[in-house]
Amino acid sequence: MSNYRRACLAGGTYFFTVVTYNRKPLFNSELARRVLHRAIKDVRERNYFRIEALCLLPDHLHTIWRLPEKDSAYPQRWNQIKGIFTKQFRDFSLIDESTSGSRLKKGEGTIWQRRYWEHLIRDEHDYSNHVDYIHYNPVKHGLVEQVVDWPWSSFHKYVRAGIYPADWSGSSPAKTNLVTAGE
Repeated sequence: MSNYRRACLAGGTYFFTVVTYNRKPLFNSELARRVLHRAIKDVRERNYFRIEALCLLPDHLHTIWRLPEKDSAYPQRWNQIKGIFTKQFRDFSLIDESTSGSRLKKGEGTIWQRRYWEHLIRDEHDYSNHVDYIHYNPVKHGLVEQVVDWPWSSFHKYVRAGIYPADWSGSSPAKTNLVTAGE
């Protein structure tokens, strides 16, 4: 069995990509978006983390989290978010639960991919590049022609904070103030 190593730095800032099982477009559903929002909110109330940027697409999400000092427990937070979402989404919707023996053995369902991508943000340049990537992602996937047209993104908070212009299309915004747009 593979031994996956994750960078766990207390107080670190991390970029994540979390994908649905078989890239099912679950988040086209208002119900799925609401249940995910509630799961994240529940976990944040118990184990705080700051959401610096986030974009929810039909079959995956990208986000940047800043953890509290002396705390590196993002794997536990993701486990809780995925678990809460799975239970609540099953309770409220009809989903296909045909699960492979391997997934059953590991206690996994058919909502999330087993793992997720994580990247420890190294510096301001790395942070800025990942924030831009997150916000540009709906355009990259052909879901909209302009970043501003995608409603499930923290891009709109960045515009309100004066970090991006509303017509931003992928070129880097002013690098100042990028760290102040979280929440």
